[in-house]
Amino acid sequence: MDNPFSLNNFSRPKLEMPGNEKKLLLHSCCAPCAGEIMEAVAASEIQTTVYFYNPNIHPKEEYEIRKDENKRFCDKLGFDFVDADYDKENWFERIQGLENEPERGKRCTQCFDMRFERSALYAHENGFKVYGTTLGISRWKNMEQINDSGNRAALRYEDIHYWDFNWRKKGGSSRMIEISKREEFYQQEYCGCVYSLRDTNKWRQENKKDRIIRGIKFYN
Repeated sequence: MDNPFSLNNFSRPKLEMPGNEKKLLLHSCCAPCAGEIMEAVAASEIQTTVYFYNPNIHPKEEYEIRKDENKRFCDKLGFDFVDADYDKENWFERIQGLENEPERGKRCTQCFDMRFERSALYAHENGFKVYGTTLGISRWKNMEQINDSGNRAALRYEDIHYWDFNWRKKGGSSRMIEISKREEFYQQEYCGCVYSLRDTNKWRQENKKDRIIRGIKFYN
């Protein structure tokens, strides 16, 4: 039986943002997570600017690959793309003391807070009333943790709202993979930071799997 939520069968609904706003600042972590969300907001004619602020990504070469893939899809859809600072020194300072926290722990909360605070600031300074993120579509992430950080950042400004739409529902996570394969996006194998890379390789070693080789794996 055909999947009613697949790309070929799914009829995209008309999305409405908080306050019925028509402009969105979309913080993006990578092209695979962004693809489904970008197509959804495009179908609803929401004027979207993608904001790439991810100083957690390590090393710089990995950061550039993920950024370029995201920009490639923005160019295809005609979205504006903002390449924000790669201020990794500030990120390491913010994460100090949390290096051994597990995934989804306090380190990730600090990382989300830092990226969303900058996103909310950019929205405030550039005429956006609503901002959101692509991070929540991944089933590897804790959506409540992400939304808590997103709302905290928005509360810094009276005129900014965080859009906590659940992009996973109605097949969103599956379409994310479909689009990634169609577009042959770069397929990263760890979340992004140096500690994520360390812990993923440790798990692989313990389970007799090869270590990650960055920059070579693409969806197909």
